[in-house]
Amino acid sequence: MSLADLKAMSEDELSVRLIDLKKESFNMRFQRAGGQLDNTARMRTVRRDVARIKTLLGERRRAAGQEKS
Repeated sequence: MSLADLKAMSEDELSVRLIDLKKESFNMRFQRAGGQLDNTARMRTVRRDVARIKTLLGERRRAAGQEKS
């Protein structure tokens, strides 16, 4: 998912997407441990998407905090 797509989402949508990605990551870890994971590159993509979303949410929360001050 591109950064532009993520920036277009609201905080609620980002939070839902973050939860979905964390669930996917959890499931992939079990698949890898059991030797059933086919697409290992997907793990890297999911990790990076999680990081992007967390970064955006943090930036938005810091910006909202500065506006209130």
